[in-house]
Amino acid sequence: MEKERELFNIANRYLVGGVDSPVRSFKYAGSGPVLIKYGSGARIYDYNNKEYIDYLLSWGAAILGHAHRDLIKGLKDKITLGLNFGMTNQAEVELAERVVKAIPFIEKIRFVNSGTEAVMSAVRLARAYKRRDKIVKFTNSYHGHADYLLAKSGSGLATLQIPISKGVPESFIKDTLVAPFGDIPELKKLFGLYGSKIAAVLVEPVGGNYGVTPPDTGFLKDLRALTSKYNSLLIADEVITGFRFGFGSACQRFGVAPDLICLGKIIGGGLPIGAYAGSAKIMNNLAPVGQVYQASTFSGNPVVMQAGLTTLKILKRSEGGYQKIKNLNEYLRSNLVKEAGAFGISLKVSSYESMFSLKFRSKKGFALFHKLMLGKGVFFAPSEFEANFLSFAHTRKDIIKTLVAARGAFKIMESKDDAGEY
Repeated sequence: MEKERELFNIANRYLVGGVDSPVRSFKYAGSGPVLIKYGSGARIYDYNNKEYIDYLLSWGAAILGHAHRDLIKGLKDKITLGLNFGMTNQAEVELAERVVKAIPFIEKIRFVNSGTEAVMSAVRLARAYKRRDKIVKFTNSYHGHADYLLAKSGSGLATLQIPISKGVPESFIKDTLVAPFGDIPELKKLFGLYGSKIAAVLVEPVGGNYGVTPPDTGFLKDLRALTSKYNSLLIADEVITGFRFGFGSACQRFGVAPDLICLGKIIGGGLPIGAYAGSAKIMNNLAPVGQVYQASTFSGNPVVMQAGLTTLKILKRSEGGYQKIKNLNEYLRSNLVKEAGAFGISLKVSSYESMFSLKFRSKKGFALFHKLMLGKGVFFAPSEFEANFLSFAHTRKDIIKTLVAARGAFKIMESKDDAGEY
């Protein structure tokens, strides 16, 4: 581990905590971070050239796996033309067309640089369009790190047990209403009190920031009806789920049409991206057509747009891959639970399609399992609150190898004096 340790010591000297995003610290998992040198397919390699089967996949962005041949070729060709011009380009137009045609309830789209930017901009647009200030989010949901969205959030905040970030004045979240997910009676009470002031409700159709939360289609349809009744917008945060379960959005699979949708991760092919989209009537309130301002030097970057365009082209012609990774995920989930049970380990695997999360009886149990699996060459998300993913590059052999490693980890856990805590 010499090279890895040496590099992290330097990182710790110049980066806060040695990282540029808190969950990368592996603090929840109780170990130091893994620094990644390169990836190929379903594998990643650290600076000691240790190989891992990767289930984090750039936090869900790398649905094709790492360094896909066609994706890399397209990027090499595009980079030779220049990196950025701050102007509209052909790849940007083609990606916009492809996304809009894939999702039936949207007509226009605006690209940005991250999921946080997408949600932040969509909320601004919703507030302007409805001329209302209040928004509703759900407990333990995470919609990026905009100040007014950091109340009772999931993802990194949940991992680090931070109820709300320091530096966020109460005045910034006074118009953010937080409701329990899935509770329509409570939402009806909230709308009864503030309905005429609520601009929009933000929802993840499949939760991925407090462990994986499978969809509740009945709740989503009731939520759609409730927001329509009070003339509020429904904003679907599909930064994780857009193009994750099929070629398009999760909402269209569930028969729910939100007013605005936020996208990211997969549509950028692994490069920094975000987007928000909706009907022309709503989106045309954005400058330069309307009076809602949002701008960025790097939005629509031609290299990023090319990565997204190539990725979506591959996904479109390989739609059978979605069923393959769904089946692999179910095989992995059921056998992880079975193997854990055989050794008296309490493990809950929450999953949907190609996403899953791990939950032990205690944080201590998760930390030990995570460390043992890293040692055996399996890279899971470093927190129970974060999702794991399968890519088109994963194979049945990868799943079998993961299960063999898990069996060895569970056996070690069973032998511990405090095994009952796991």
